[in-house]
Amino acid sequence: EVDLEERLHELDLRNDSDIPDVPPPTDSTPEILKRALSGLSARWKNWWIRGILSLAMISGFFLIIYLGSFMLMLLVLSIQVKCYHEIITIGYRVYHSYDLPWFRSLSWYFLLCVNYFFYGETVADYFATFVQRREQLQFLIRYHRFISFALYLTGFCMFVLSLVKKHYRLQFYMFAWTHVTLLITVTQSHLVIQNLFEGMIWFLVPISSVICNDITAYIFGFFFGRTPLIKLSPKKTWEGFIGGFFSTVVFGFIFSYFLAQHQYFVCPVEYNSETNRFVTECEPSELFQMKKYSVPPLLQTVLGWETVNMYPFQMHSFALSTFASLIGPFGGFFASGFKRAFKIKDFADTIPGHGGIMDRFDCQYLMATFVHVYITSFIRGPNPSKLLKQLLILQPEQQLSVYKTLKSHLVEKGILQPSLRG
Repeated sequence: EVDLEERLHELDLRNDSDIPDVPPPTDSTPEILKRALSGLSARWKNWWIRGILSLAMISGFFLIIYLGSFMLMLLVLSIQVKCYHEIITIGYRVYHSYDLPWFRSLSWYFLLCVNYFFYGETVADYFATFVQRREQLQFLIRYHRFISFALYLTGFCMFVLSLVKKHYRLQFYMFAWTHVTLLITVTQSHLVIQNLFEGMIWFLVPISSVICNDITAYIFGFFFGRTPLIKLSPKKTWEGFIGGFFSTVVFGFIFSYFLAQHQYFVCPVEYNSETNRFVTECEPSELFQMKKYSVPPLLQTVLGWETVNMYPFQMHSFALSTFASLIGPFGGFFASGFKRAFKIKDFADTIPGHGGIMDRFDCQYLMATFVHVYITSFIRGPNPSKLLKQLLILQPEQQLSVYKTLKSHLVEKGILQPSLRG
């Protein structure tokens, strides 16, 4: 038997063509579909399988939207865990690390630690009133970051204690693999939740735009594709890329118009501690109020319109759709390069015709980061409701100090008369 140290040294010297093969995923297509499509060529069989499963997933997605914000959050968490599992499993297979002491347990322990940190931050940020009424939660929230660090430090020390002679390099390979996977999955899914709290429209339009671009680019490429787009994905074509771009921009504009008419989609998601429910009721902001815009002179001659009525958010939908079409696919190209590096076709075989969950959400994580940055840079302003929740957590003497300071400031600016006393 070859010594493990020698095998690891050889692994360092390998080029991409020498990476050990990962067992190919099994065909998980339901038997009923196999029999129904048995007379078709492989190309058309895959097209029908992808189409049928895509419709099924979209239908399920709309059902979850109907069930409300909490179910969407659970969906995001479930997708995050599954994506983490798929990526980390590839690491186990490629580096033959099933027998590393403690490591499978430590990988999942780190996932729990990072989720505890991020979701604890969310609870402290958005559920302040709920936390204030429960003494046990007050302790956890007050010392949340210290507890999170202590949990991570425990895992770190367990990793150091698990180091075994002749396994060092392999164990550090997997330690790095775990942390990169956490960065890709957990932090990005946390941003998806943050976007959702800004209003369901900030969750639905970006995600739907990526899905639309993926579907339309595939359709245009399938029927009209002739010119290869990028070597990392040989099946991607310029025809599909361009067709997907225009289709996604049109879809985003129309879909935004529909969603902007309903409070359920445009109001920030807030937790009502009295009813123990998430609520989406508000006076829609200016982004979601119909306005009249002048059509540029050049377009007036083409369209025959001098003005057009639209929601301001529809203009933002252009930015979201453009990113989903032009930059979002690079998340897929990155995933394709990753899979080629380790000689695998898909991350898993969870969804017949599509591969793993990560194969469907490789572009979504990149999109989530862009939307979060876009909101914080161009949309989000001071939130009086959120500030009030934070003030209610303070001690009475601290609240009184804030009140006196605010009153003094308003008197100096002439907004409040000095004679008025509270």
